[in-house]
Amino acid sequence: MFIVKAIALVLALTTVSCGGMTDDLRPSSADNRQTADSASTGGTQGQKAPDFTVSDTMGSSVNLYAQLESHSAVVLYFTMWCPVCSAHSDHMLTNTVPLHPNVKFFLVDYVSGTVPAAREAQVSNGYANTAFGVLVDSSDSLLASFGATMGTTVVISKSGEVLMKEDYKDGTALKNALANL
Repeated sequence: MFIVKAIALVLALTTVSCGGMTDDLRPSSADNRQTADSASTGGTQGQKAPDFTVSDTMGSSVNLYAQLESHSAVVLYFTMWCPVCSAHSDHMLTNTVPLHPNVKFFLVDYVSGTVPAAREAQVSNGYANTAFGVLVDSSDSLLASFGATMGTTVVISKSGEVLMKEDYKDGTALKNALANL
């Protein structure tokens, strides 16, 4: 009995000493991200997306704002070519890309390091002949500009506004962002 009371006391003291941790035990669906200044440039939702020019896996230069001249939006998905990224990419390719023919979808390879290595990853993962373009972020400039990591999905409107930036889950947020174009 003494041991049970001692364990209960330790657990109670641990919870009390965590200051505010109990909020994490009752999650809400509220979006608590700070609102970005729409006049500023950056990779946060609500900001103007930073312009960039990077190589794709075919060695061509791809410029964001040039893409937006001929598309209603650009979607960037940051991939490491892992099974989770492939599952997300496959889901997007099957469920979202066909519904938005005027949106340009890019996988952003920030792990391969070079155009030939990224092309090899693209081919070996089955994305050589798909609707996805693959951008080679060899200097991690896109990763830094958009504050991205594995699975980060960014939607940029024709006007250059970042409409959505979050980790890919089930595609619902992406579909909602694209539906409002």
